[in-house]
Amino acid sequence: MADHDTAPDATGQRMNTREAAERLGVKPETVYAYVSRGQLTSHREPGGRGSTFDAKEVEALARRNGRRELFGGDGELAVRTGITLTDRDHCYFRGVDTEELAAHYSYEEVAEWLWTGELRRGTHFTAPYDALSAARRAVQALPAHCGPMDRLQVAVIASAAADPLRFDLSEGAVLATARSLIPTLVGALPTKSSSQQNADALAPRLWCRLASEPADTAALRVLDAALVLLIDHDLAASTLAVRVAASARAHPYAIVSAGFGALDGALHGAASGLAHRMLLEVLERGSATAVVADHLRAGRRVPGLGHRLYPGEDPRARALFGLLADVPTAQPALQAARRVITTTARHTELHANVDLALAVLTVAAGMPPEAGETIFAIARTAGWIAHALEEYGERPLRMRPSGHYQGPRPPQPLP
Repeated sequence: MADHDTAPDATGQRMNTREAAERLGVKPETVYAYVSRGQLTSHREPGGRGSTFDAKEVEALARRNGRRELFGGDGELAVRTGITLTDRDHCYFRGVDTEELAAHYSYEEVAEWLWTGELRRGTHFTAPYDALSAARRAVQALPAHCGPMDRLQVAVIASAAADPLRFDLSEGAVLATARSLIPTLVGALPTKSSSQQNADALAPRLWCRLASEPADTAALRVLDAALVLLIDHDLAASTLAVRVAASARAHPYAIVSAGFGALDGALHGAASGLAHRMLLEVLERGSATAVVADHLRAGRRVPGLGHRLYPGEDPRARALFGLLADVPTAQPALQAARRVITTTARHTELHANVDLALAVLTVAAGMPPEAGETIFAIARTAGWIAHALEEYGERPLRMRPSGHYQGPRPPQPLP
């Protein structure tokens, strides 16, 4: 099958001004500015109306422009965005400190504000019956050994199949999809406790699918804050996958599927599970030193420590540790985490990241090790939608870098 990453008009020999402008993602007058600067060659047929341009020349310019807008001066991938800024020991959504957002608003309120710029107090997301029924049937058909990410990936595909209008990429349609998809993903997960599953807010509904014991107000506050803090975090691997899919104008369900695919890895979403198991071992053995020593002896990184974007403590961890201090049942796990941090600091200066804070929550609540990844995935879905909306406003297929071929030079003999 052909690699259809070129605009249809670029396959012809000549393009008119409108077609050239659309391919370059600029206004028609900018096309003539390219001509005046010698970057394009125009041609006017005798008696013809308007100029035409060589399609291959337009395509080459589009690719050069695409590379310039996607790569910074140091050669690193750099995508313009107005969603998240990480600055030393702080993280900001649209210029607002995420710790402040988590302290004052719920996950659904922040998600709605991030998408629309409007803060609506008391916002709650509701799953439509058809999508939720389809997602639950698909999840229930999975083998018993399947984990939460398996269920979420199947649920999003089933939800897409139940939505015949999923290809509508208008802003209103995408937002409607987001508001229904997130609660559908939560509702498709099997329940561990009957308490709070019919609550209006998302955090209580998610809690009863992760823990068998009901949550008190302080514990639910931690979960809701975690959802807010994990909505987005610059161009993480899963977010870049989402931007690529959106650049190709994939629908929102496919975009979330792309995010889940990248998230489902030990170096991304699953990292909190490693920290969860480590804390359980510290509590069982009664010694952080012995557990940390085992990791160092085996040449493994100590889970839940260090983050390439922060020279100090991850601000998301800082916020969650502060809230966990008010949860009585979290104190043993919280102390275990503190001992891990102190012990590791004797050898190298590493600070806690959000995976360690998530692990404290999941261990304290008796959740399975995969619960942190589930929280991460549900939370990040809102951020992926925000990035998709942003990317839909960019030139289509701009996320198409050129390969640096290092194979045998042609022509080679037929194998």
